[in-house]
Amino acid sequence: QAQLVEPGGGSAHAGDSLRSPCSVLGRTLSTMSMGWFCQAPGTEREFVAAITPSGSSTQYANSVKGRFTTSRDNAKNTVYLQMNSLKPEDTAVYYCAGRPYYGTIYSRRDVYNYWGQGTQVTVSS
Repeated sequence: QAQLVEPGGGSAHAGDSLRSPCSVLGRTLSTMSMGWFCQAPGTEREFVAAITPSGSSTQYANSVKGRFTTSRDNAKNTVYLQMNSLKPEDTAVYYCAGRPYYGTIYSRRDVYNYWGQGTQVTVSS
């Protein structure tokens, strides 16, 4: 299967920004829809954002809409999650995910078949 590598994450203060990259190995990124999910301790993994192969369409969870943006650079086989106006409640492990694209992007985690290892994002007040 494809490998999704997430070297991003980090710590920030409330109101700061972080940018998390996700690089795809073993598959052509331009054929994959990509998603972002987060999981805080003791909670279920939740949807954050999704993007079509061309980047022409995106979807966001209500909790991050207007603050987070996902984008992609297919030439670099990399997808990005730009996290602005961070809040302490954004603290979680963030995962990128992918699946072959057949015309639809999804917010359900169960439909994604490729997953990154996750990266810790910690936001302090």
